[in-house]
Amino acid sequence: MPSRHLMLREQVPPALREGLRLLRASLGVPRDFPRAVLAEAEEAAANPILPELDRTDLPFITIDPEGSTDLDQAVHLARSGDGFCLHYAIADVAAFVRPGGLIDAEAHRRGQTFYAPTSRTPLHPPVLSEGAASLLPGQTRPALLWELQLDAEGRTTAAVVRRALVRSRQQLTYVGVQAALDAGTTDEQLQLLAEVGRLREGLERERGGVSLPVPEQEIVAHGERWELTYRATLPVEGWNAQISLATGMAAAQIMLEGGLGVLRTLPPARDSSLGKLRRIAAALGLRWPGSMSYPEFVRSLGASTPANAAMLNACTLLFRGAGYQAFDGAPPEQKLHAAIAAPYAHTTAPLRRLVDRYVGEVCLAHCAGTAVPDWASSALADLPAELEESDRRAKKYDRGIVDLVEALVLAPRLGQSFTGTVLESDPEDGTGTLQLADPAVEATIRGDDLVLGEQVTATLVAADLLSGKVAFRVLD
Repeated sequence: MPSRHLMLREQVPPALREGLRLLRASLGVPRDFPRAVLAEAEEAAANPILPELDRTDLPFITIDPEGSTDLDQAVHLARSGDGFCLHYAIADVAAFVRPGGLIDAEAHRRGQTFYAPTSRTPLHPPVLSEGAASLLPGQTRPALLWELQLDAEGRTTAAVVRRALVRSRQQLTYVGVQAALDAGTTDEQLQLLAEVGRLREGLERERGGVSLPVPEQEIVAHGERWELTYRATLPVEGWNAQISLATGMAAAQIMLEGGLGVLRTLPPARDSSLGKLRRIAAALGLRWPGSMSYPEFVRSLGASTPANAAMLNACTLLFRGAGYQAFDGAPPEQKLHAAIAAPYAHTTAPLRRLVDRYVGEVCLAHCAGTAVPDWASSALADLPAELEESDRRAKKYDRGIVDLVEALVLAPRLGQSFTGTVLESDPEDGTGTLQLADPAVEATIRGDDLVLGEQVTATLVAADLLSGKVAFRVLD
């Protein structure tokens, strides 16, 4: 989920309102739900389909960014012999959403939740996504309850999912959990999260998977004054992500064995792309021995120097091309997610992503040895195209908002000079990407002989509050 500080709509700086309106209109991002959808959601919230199995005895916790209310996941970890037992509760959206109904149709139109500093455009009406279906603390909720058995090294030895009633005991935040872990004041549950998270990170390294530690560009709002900063992710975020990844990998394996499902895939990097990255590393003066693999090289980097930051930015090109592959019978020819180095499926965020509801339903049927419901199986063939179109819009929306905020922050400083790092360069047309540290801006730069990783002084020549266009030029 993007790290955006949410505000009330009326707090949007007046100078930015028209630019945001144009951006939403150009991408078809809706503001509100139709009245009929909201009415159906109210009825569904009051009449969910509840499972027979009751696991409210398990003391689940949730860990999310500060202020989150759409809580998809709750976790419980315990030691089991020499290994661990992971219970992972996922919000059961299908307990509220009638197949073919108005909420279902609207969710297909949206595809996912769209995030902005000013608001959130949810996949489902808030009465569900932030209320009746959300795994809020102290509330009994229907859930898809995953149970993963892990060995002493963190490897999954068995996995099953079933419907159950659950109750979260605490709603925790990443910042709070990290502070408690650092201070040594956490209970066994969070200590196990750190232990299992580290074990799973080690397994990721063994598989050849890799996560890029690229600092996130974050919008922080103080009333009508907005700022841009870079935020490094906390270790606990990575450990929590490993729990989700383990569940997604288990879901993929269950669907592959069952012969029906939809995977999240990323093709392996082409030799030409790796060759380009090696040339960039050489240009930046970074040592990348021929015997060192790409994942090992990435893990040797930190974002603390301009050259490393430029290299990590360049490495993101290997993560492009992710998509969805539906299959019925034989598995898809390309079934791996190259960054994870294993088959993988989106299944842990059904309140915010359409596909997760379908993956959960397919896995439930495979585990129970029953037929997948027709409403789920019949939709799989069309899902990849729907999801990829939604992803395209969400990425453009997120990037467009950042562009507008960059223009807002920089507009009063037109004509001033800034020092930054060249993250990308195209010698053919004399353009590149300039990264500033303060304010945290990445923007187009023009100039002769731009060199990757080099620090340059450039003049701000454009900051358009309607289009979000920001540009710098290195002047002779």
